Amino acid sequence: MNQVSENPVKNRNDSFSALVVISGLLITLYLTSNIMAVKLISIFGLTWFDAGTITFPFAYMLGDVLTEVWGFKTAKKVIWLTFFCNIILVVSTFAGVWLPYPDYIAETANAYAIVFAYVPRIVLASLIAFLGGELLNAWVLIKIREKTGEKLLWVRTIGSSMVGYLFDTIVFVLVAFAGTAPVRDLIFMIVVQYIAKLLIESLGATPMVYAIINYLKKRRSLEELA
Repeated sequence: MNQVSENPVKNRNDSFSALVVISGLLITLYLTSNIMAVKLISIFGLTWFDAGTITFPFAYMLGDVLTEVWGFKTAKKVIWLTFFCNIILVVSTFAGVWLPYPDYIAETANAYAIVFAYVPRIVLASLIAFLGGELLNAWVLIKIREKTGEKLLWVRTIGSSMVGYLFDTIVFVLVAFAGTAPVRDLIFMIVVQYIAKLLIESLGATPMVYAIINYLKKRRSLEELA
């Protein structure tokens, strides 16, 4: 009798623990992507995309996991939490740039300023692009699942990401660089970043999505039978 009464509590705790881990990883990956975005990748003399493009699709991947396993409402809460965490990061690190420092660490302080002295326009572009793109990604995934049911997971994850990435990439590039870069360069950055994100998600993140979602759903089913 006692064992049966304890199961629902244990199941909720296990599900909550998994939710905390996935949410924490999503927030970490997104904040990491923003810091990495300071470094631009140049190949054959052309600037293709920023280093954050490499890790950003994995944050989207975890957004898909949240939506698929816990639903749109939970995913939306985590997306908003990530949004506010990014604001805290930006405000805190930017404040650190202006704090006084001793002369003997001037080189370190200057390096810190180079990395964290965000241009306000780029910060605004990142915040708007992430919030709109992630919410679109989660919403489209749910709409596709209404048509496909539990089948064709890859269609949901890649299909929703195509929409989310399109919004994210166009908004970020235009808000951050319109008026400072030629139209040709803006189009080039949008196309290259969009394709790079999709390729990274399709080849690297999608197999991880399958593994994580299948594990979490199987674990939840076993807990419900316990």
